[in-house]
Amino acid sequence: MSFLAPLAFAFAASIPVVIVFYLLKRKRVVKLVSSTLLWQKFLADTQASAPFQKLRKNWLLYLQLLLLALAVLALTRPYFATEAKPAQLRVVILDGSASMQATDESPARFEKARAEALKWVDSLEPTDQMIVLLAGANTEVKQSATSEKAALRRVLQSAAPADSPTRLVPALKMAESLVRDRRSAEIHLFSDGAISELSEFELKALPLIFHKVGQRADNLGITALDVRANPEDATQRAIYANVVNVASNTLSTDLELYFQGLGGESRQLLETRPLTVPGQQTAPQVFRVSQAKDGVFTVRLTGKDDLAADNEAAIVSLLPKPVNVLLVTRGNRLLEKALRAVANVNLAVANDLTDAGAGFDFVVLDGVTPTDWPSGNVLAFRVVNPNWMESVSSVDGPVIVDWKSTHPLLRYAGFDNVQIVQSLTPARGTPPWAISILEAPQAPLILAGELGRQRLVWVGFDPLESNWPLRVSFPIFIANAVDWLNPASAKSAQLLVKAGDPFRLALAEPVKSAEVKLPDGKSTTLNFEGANELVFGDTAKQGVYHLRAGTNEVTFCANLLDANESDIRPRDELKFGEYTRVEATTVQRTNMELWRTLAAIGLVVLLFEWWWYHRRTV
Repeated sequence: MSFLAPLAFAFAASIPVVIVFYLLKRKRVVKLVSSTLLWQKFLADTQASAPFQKLRKNWLLYLQLLLLALAVLALTRPYFATEAKPAQLRVVILDGSASMQATDESPARFEKARAEALKWVDSLEPTDQMIVLLAGANTEVKQSATSEKAALRRVLQSAAPADSPTRLVPALKMAESLVRDRRSAEIHLFSDGAISELSEFELKALPLIFHKVGQRADNLGITALDVRANPEDATQRAIYANVVNVASNTLSTDLELYFQGLGGESRQLLETRPLTVPGQQTAPQVFRVSQAKDGVFTVRLTGKDDLAADNEAAIVSLLPKPVNVLLVTRGNRLLEKALRAVANVNLAVANDLTDAGAGFDFVVLDGVTPTDWPSGNVLAFRVVNPNWMESVSSVDGPVIVDWKSTHPLLRYAGFDNVQIVQSLTPARGTPPWAISILEAPQAPLILAGELGRQRLVWVGFDPLESNWPLRVSFPIFIANAVDWLNPASAKSAQLLVKAGDPFRLALAEPVKSAEVKLPDGKSTTLNFEGANELVFGDTAKQGVYHLRAGTNEVTFCANLLDANESDIRPRDELKFGEYTRVEATTVQRTNMELWRTLAAIGLVVLLFEWWWYHRRTV
């Protein structure tokens, strides 16, 4: 027998107190009587002056001592070490994200998790069943409910991790639906716990057992990568990379920059930079290089750490081309000047639009309702197309209360001192195709989104009816809008995907097949039935992919680039909202404690002691 709360034995010190009460003599009261002849025996008892008397046989004393002993023993929570009966249904979730490739476990975290899951397969009873889910780039049902141990071992051995971020929420949703309304069911999660948000499960009371995998977090990782024109020299490209150190100690490495043309030639080393990053700090890096042709820039960390999946990232860089922009206005010189100041913009100005903007990359509508609405991307100031929103209302003097600084349109743009005289706002709130990036208490002021394949930026107010053109955020917004609405920029953005996310390519004409060369050099063939859009989902491994579909030849990159995934510190608990926690454990819950039995026996003794006392006094 063992005890969960052995410190409760300290309450046993109260047992001598009960005995002392039975040793104490009763206090005698002095009374005047006429004669002591009849009181001799009483006087003999009162002659002893000591406060204690000899302990006599007393069944009440024995019952009270037994009751106190049972109470103390129940407080210590005794239990017997025994194997708990397994659940009739177990749902095993293997975390197959990039962080599970960390080598702080031997040989890696994923192999450690798989070995632990195989032990649970061995413990299955003939009447029990198990389901195996792999939470990788997408949740995959590796094995439906079965009792066949050979099949379960086979699917566990075939499972492999991906270079994608942690995506356990879909897996937990699926597991929750599988165990719902099952009395004897458990969810076993084998993971390092690198999960950002699980608050939606706070009130669902999942029967979850969290098996923590991982020991340390010695890791340097690349968490961001971008390429743009060098603002100081238009002939150069600026490559931005962010390196994070999640370890508590300082780590050193070399950061290398490579370039490879899209023609398939070998990549060239452009620069090597020594890098030292203090513990739990980030180190933003900027490379400035010349680029003569379209190609792929790759940044690589050479140091050895626990996770290799985030030590390299690549991005396709297409040479900037002139952007043909049509401004439809009645004389807004400030807007025209801001557009002409953007690099590589060929601006044409008109007072109406009659040919749907043919020949232009995008159209800017400045308070002019066109005769023919443009079919391409649009930046509209105080102009409303009925297809964009059902109706609008007017607001006088709206106060700006919030803006989304993380949106590409508002990068480096602030609105602290911007005042607006009047603005249009959607009468029924933000339309489904858009998000609000600038807001007043009444309604959105600037919307951005995609309707069909048309990118739209809608500004509800006239810049000339505000002091916005006098603020630095105005030319920054215009430059960001040019970049976001430029079809070439949108194409470049599509060439960078998260590992595990599908790559999509709109085709000018239907194709029947396509060939994709994977980062490891292998090729795969895709067959279609005259599709107008190609969707390729096998991007679980980070690296450079080359796709050929008919006359289309496209190079795209899949990267991890996830700060949460690079933070490979194993968690001791999972947070389900603000108040609910699930601690990591290797012990299965069981009901073999004895305190309930001891408490019931104590209650019986208490009732018997009460009956005995009253039987003597009646």
